[in-house]
Amino acid sequence: MQPLINETVALSNEEVRRYSRHLIMPEVGLEGQQKLKASSILLIGTGGLGSPLALYLAAAGIGRIGLVDYDVVDESNLQRQIIHGQSTVGVLKIDSAEQRMRDLNPFVQVDKYNVPLTSENALELFAPYDVIIDGTDNFPTRYLVNDACVKLGKPNVYGSIFRFEGQLSVFYANEGPCYRCMFPTPPPPGLVPSCAEGGVLGILPGTIGTLQATEAIKLLLGIGEPMIGRMLLYDALEMSFTKIRIRKDPNCPVCGIPAEKVELIDYEQFCGMPAHDKSEFGKTTQNGHVEEKVMSEITVVELKARLDSGEDVLILDVRNPQEWEISALDGSLRIPKPQIEAAMNDVLAGRKPREATVLAQIPTDREIIVQCRSGARSADSIKFLRNVGYKNELVNLKGGILAWAREIDPEMATY
Repeated sequence: MQPLINETVALSNEEVRRYSRHLIMPEVGLEGQQKLKASSILLIGTGGLGSPLALYLAAAGIGRIGLVDYDVVDESNLQRQIIHGQSTVGVLKIDSAEQRMRDLNPFVQVDKYNVPLTSENALELFAPYDVIIDGTDNFPTRYLVNDACVKLGKPNVYGSIFRFEGQLSVFYANEGPCYRCMFPTPPPPGLVPSCAEGGVLGILPGTIGTLQATEAIKLLLGIGEPMIGRMLLYDALEMSFTKIRIRKDPNCPVCGIPAEKVELIDYEQFCGMPAHDKSEFGKTTQNGHVEEKVMSEITVVELKARLDSGEDVLILDVRNPQEWEISALDGSLRIPKPQIEAAMNDVLAGRKPREATVLAQIPTDREIIVQCRSGARSADSIKFLRNVGYKNELVNLKGGILAWAREIDPEMATY
């Protein structure tokens, strides 16, 4: 494969000293380092994957690095998002990342985009950069990144992580398959837990993120064999790396048509899930006002008042057992969401539910307040119960146990 970058930019004496270990490598050399300085990379996300990406790409001397993120640093990020620190908790992630990157390498230009990535802004954001790197954790954004890269003819360095496992590939329609060739349609909403639901080993994004950075530099310099048409599967528990081949689909609805005909769609609607917590997905507009779709909700303040009055309130906690060990509301009925979902799937398929005892524990004749960490899994669980015929009042606890800790019990542990 030919290098993406043919332009070179002169290095100062300070930069020559800084990059000396690159300059003495025949695969890089002075000309290669000058190409890296002339190159540009856009990072989508400055979280788990974005942290090692931003650090190593800045250290490597990539001339221009763009950061797309709208979130702020939270203490729960620091277990894996190593570009941030205690001193930047509450700070915009792009500002926190820029501070560390400039300390590491003052010769790098850092562009900051404090916005969610959308179909409306993706093409404009991607256009100035040579390589796009996907460091996100949701399907709508992954499909959006893929389609925008295909339309613009740019390589998409893909990585994903979950618990102890990671994936890596380079989707580049000019040279091989795109993301949709392997994953033409997204999984059903709620089927694949997020890292916030299932957790992630803090070291894992470091492994996958540095591999993504390696692939980006290989593409820019035209060295080695990039992961185009291949996917690397990493299992940290087994310490195994497995490669699988990906074939280009001639009938792919995105890379199988002329690039100019690719249209960016509503990816949240396509995937049936929101792309970020500022999303309006799942809301309807009436008379110019955004209103929630019909689902009964209760605030933690309202729930506390009912409990204090002595009312017999049934609370169904659908988090995982490991989460209950951290914090839980007294007297709650505790059944993990995956068990409820498995029972629903069996019922809808006409099978005897493997989780029959689960449904037996959940009454059909009284109000149930359903609770999770933040309110998303509980909303899904309510939909599952509705699908299998529950007609009683099912109420979502708005904000979940995080809201309870924030507004009712500040001494409660959060995660």
